[in-house]
Amino acid sequence: MNAVQDARPQYLLALDQLEKLFATITPADLDRPTPCPEFTLRQLLNHVVGGVHRLAYMGEGGRAEDILPGIVDPSDEGWPAALGRARARVAAAWADDAKLGRPTFAPWGEVPGGAAVGGYVMEAVTHTWDIATSLGNGFVLDDGLAHTALGVAQAVLPAEGRGEGVPFGAVRPVAEDADVHTRLAAWLGRTA
Repeated sequence: MNAVQDARPQYLLALDQLEKLFATITPADLDRPTPCPEFTLRQLLNHVVGGVHRLAYMGEGGRAEDILPGIVDPSDEGWPAALGRARARVAAAWADDAKLGRPTFAPWGEVPGGAAVGGYVMEAVTHTWDIATSLGNGFVLDDGLAHTALGVAQAVLPAEGRGEGVPFGAVRPVAEDADVHTRLAAWLGRTA
């Protein structure tokens, strides 16, 4: 995770982007399918907001395995506020620089806190792509964040050895001139 030593600024930027995208979602969108075949859009939003809370819990000293990445669904119009509450919690939980070097129990094992935050940059940016793809509303994604997330993904998720217990499919082929969002999605086994 050397590419992103203090990923908190990128993570907060990823949450900024996610908040803007959440603001475009209407109640009529919530039952749409997503590139994550196990999730409708409503279920994916729940997973995303729950994941932000899970990272906050880790920053507060908890172990990821102790809680599920999910929340009690808010009202159909309540998703932006739910994300805002999670964002405030995670920002406070990781405000202390010393936490970046502290052993942290992430879903993938014990890592320094900075590595946990970096992994969640990848998570937030990737799920932002999933949501934007599901909505198909022309939301413009941040290329810089996608480059950061792709760097993290390539560093921590080699193409080989994926299978049982790894929540990402095989790397998908993409055109040489594919944009960075498509390359990130393909590295994580997604198809549009």
